[in-house]
Amino acid sequence: MVVFITGASVGFGEASARKFVANGHKVILLARRLERLQALQESLGGEQYAQIIACDVSDTAYIESALQNLPQEFREIDVLVNNAGLALGLQSADKADIADWEKMIETNVLALVRLTRLVLPQMVVRKKGHIINIGSIAGRYPYPGGNVYGATKAFVRQFSLNLRADLYDKHIRVSNIEPGLSGGSEFSLVRFKGDEKLANAVYEGTKPLLPEDIAETIFWVATLPSHVNINTIELMPTIQAPAALNVCKE
Repeated sequence: MVVFITGASVGFGEASARKFVANGHKVILLARRLERLQALQESLGGEQYAQIIACDVSDTAYIESALQNLPQEFREIDVLVNNAGLALGLQSADKADIADWEKMIETNVLALVRLTRLVLPQMVVRKKGHIINIGSIAGRYPYPGGNVYGATKAFVRQFSLNLRADLYDKHIRVSNIEPGLSGGSEFSLVRFKGDEKLANAVYEGTKPLLPEDIAETIFWVATLPSHVNINTIELMPTIQAPAALNVCKE
């Protein structure tokens, strides 16, 4: 298979790239930081196994051009892993930075749908393909400060389901993977804009999901028999639960 992974230089994306290549597949890796991509490419065995695209996931025109210029053996994409995404800030809605909201929508929603629309037609022509979107439990369960981030992940969930409604007769699979508390990546560091103290505090005293756990899930979903579609997977570490209806007492 040829697997196209966004947000590939760290965290879920990097772990997924390693998992697929270790099992004999080729990968296309997209991320902003060229140096990290080059180091990952080398560690995966070089250009024979991994091609890189260094740009922001929102730059659809650049991505389209880069895909067209890949070596022939990388041009037919079997699996698209829409992993790139981010959360910014944890303020309440009345205090949040509108620029942070817009950036989350641009990355988590618009870039995801644009890239899906770019890659999907070739899958339909070949009657073969799999779109794997990385959502979040934030798209199901609200929490203070989750406002727009949670809304973008709710969009990813519904978009995934509606893609299946469109593609059920075209042999295209669509899956949405929704992790809970996850460490080992730059997610919280990005959310808190480089504040390592705040980012590290999120995971103190916990055993969160790790990038390898998510990569294992992505790989399992992608390598099931072609007649099996996993619509949605929700996974959490055992230290996290999906419900605790807290009430503020006056």
